[in-house]
Amino acid sequence: MRNSKEAADIDKTIINTIRTLAMDAVQKANSGHPGTPMALAPLAYVLWDRFIRHSPTNPAWHNRDRFVLSAGHASMLLYGLLYITGYDVSLDDIKAFRQLHSKCAGHPEYGLIPGIECTTGPLGQGAAMSVGFAIAEKWQREYFNRPGHEIIDYNVFAVLSDGCMMEGITSEAASLAGHLGMGNLVWIYDNNHITIEGLTSLAFSEDVSLRFRGYGWEVMHVADANDLDNLTKAFESAISEKNKPCLVIVDSHIAYGAPNKQDTADAHGSPLGEDEVRAAKKFYGWDPDKHFYVPDDISLYRDKVVSRGERLVSEWENKFRLYKSQYPETAGQLDMMISGEIPADIETRLPVFPADSKGLPTRAANGIILNAIAQDYPWLLGGSGDLAPSNNTRISGAGDFSRENYKGKNLHFGIREHAMGAILNGLALSGIRPYGATFLVFSDYMRPAIRLSALMKLPSILIFTHDSIGLGEDGPTHQPIEHLASLRAIPGLQVIRPADANELAVLWRYVLTLKDRPTALILSRQALPVIDRSKYLAADGALRGAYVIADTDADPEIILISTGSEVSVTLEAHERLIADGIKSRTVSMPCWSLFESQDRAYMESVLPESVVRRVVVEAGSTFGWERYIGNSGAVIGMSRFGESAPEKDVYREFGFTADNIAKSAKDLLNRR
Repeated sequence: MRNSKEAADIDKTIINTIRTLAMDAVQKANSGHPGTPMALAPLAYVLWDRFIRHSPTNPAWHNRDRFVLSAGHASMLLYGLLYITGYDVSLDDIKAFRQLHSKCAGHPEYGLIPGIECTTGPLGQGAAMSVGFAIAEKWQREYFNRPGHEIIDYNVFAVLSDGCMMEGITSEAASLAGHLGMGNLVWIYDNNHITIEGLTSLAFSEDVSLRFRGYGWEVMHVADANDLDNLTKAFESAISEKNKPCLVIVDSHIAYGAPNKQDTADAHGSPLGEDEVRAAKKFYGWDPDKHFYVPDDISLYRDKVVSRGERLVSEWENKFRLYKSQYPETAGQLDMMISGEIPADIETRLPVFPADSKGLPTRAANGIILNAIAQDYPWLLGGSGDLAPSNNTRISGAGDFSRENYKGKNLHFGIREHAMGAILNGLALSGIRPYGATFLVFSDYMRPAIRLSALMKLPSILIFTHDSIGLGEDGPTHQPIEHLASLRAIPGLQVIRPADANELAVLWRYVLTLKDRPTALILSRQALPVIDRSKYLAADGALRGAYVIADTDADPEIILISTGSEVSVTLEAHERLIADGIKSRTVSMPCWSLFESQDRAYMESVLPESVVRRVVVEAGSTFGWERYIGNSGAVIGMSRFGESAPEKDVYREFGFTADNIAKSAKDLLNRR
């Protein structure tokens, strides 16, 4: 505990520097959220100064504590902390807050500044990602640590706003964290009673403490965000609790020190105004005529923080060298995990499926592939939203991740798809190669987290089964229609819909190599024929996103393009066209984005511009396919919701038959 006046003066100087930098940056940008950084500067300072183990000069040090600003609108709080503690952010960067190409974006963005652990802003996402960070630490601790060699041992902290507390994703994540006993997780709730519309009492009156105790959390309360001693005691207690996650509720005053805007919604999402900034600075004992003022004491403090961080890293590296000398194999695995590498020769584990006219669902084939890979890929782990038996995502013999067994590789997310998506992001940011599964129709619940996964360029693997109207009897509520188009619209997300088990196995070879983008595997519930590759072209062509699977002996006059479940029936139509003397080509296109990353010559070889008669066959929305058919083609797809009936009847009802595909092709040719 610090008691000296000198120490207290330094504390005050650092806290007020964070506050005034936030005020000035928002005012200069004429945009932003000044009130929360002003309120939480003391809290953030205590946490970073006295508890969080980090290294500004080695920001990727794996055993660092993680800090997540789920209340991402308070981004200037984080930027000010990173600047003051010596990270790669300058005063000029802060002056450029919210400007084009600035490191200091409106909300924290992963990859722009070292020290930003994840992209936040959509409320609740950071909170849920922090649960992923905590799960990753628990698993890594159990897998890598050995007696006397605690090389993984870090904590995860997240700051939440009133808005985070209201979002449903937070409830999902908190419930799971409490169930799993995440004793390495501390959430800090900024209880300032203000949102954009005004007082939280307009829409929020629950007992948050009681709610979290019901989730199985330890709950503490600090009545004043400016009380450094009580903040210190609360964080000490939270960190010492090893069997439960902890929630520290901190009462604060938004825009603390601003005489006319403290405790008002006016301070939440807009600049204070020059007069109010001046008045607040006077309240802090700051020179109101100085802008972006940084006292000399900050430089001395920064040097101390940098030195402390380098010492922590050096101590850990010495421990790791000793660990490596005694456990070279697992040390090598840790190095590979941190660098994002995959185990050597893992691709040789990928199975090859024999031709089979009866076939098997691609969800079942995926289960076989997943298990083959997982045996030699220790940090590949994941699970399902309570659908593992249906998604086929259980890793045999790997155990269940639970508070009794943090070494288990099978995660049970429960019926919490939104939190699952965000937790996958936290896992990926921690070095884990995660997968999560549910039905394709429920990707709607995950979309915000999937979007952030793509924005952060994370190699998460999303497994979506029950991919079309082929779901059958469950009917329109469970038959995805618009979902493929919706997922394909997300920049950077690789959406893969394989035609059969071998296309899927080939494309897993591609997925395994990805380091900078997520993948969505779109898999069938119903059995699909395993295509006879002695009759049709090899599945390796799938590695280019689209390939000619069946062709004519001459230049084609019509091209059939299909994906996933519909490729086999499209091949039947192709055979009928060939038998009728029509020069038909069939293209399997499991992944648009992968195909469009190929060179122009290859794309032309598959879809020559001279062949304008094209028919697309996909049991999903027709939206987007115009890019491949222009004005001279046709799409056999879905323009309305499906029906409840056996799969074959539903396919027949909507025209996904060889007869209808062949007829559509002939009708198109006869238009000339």
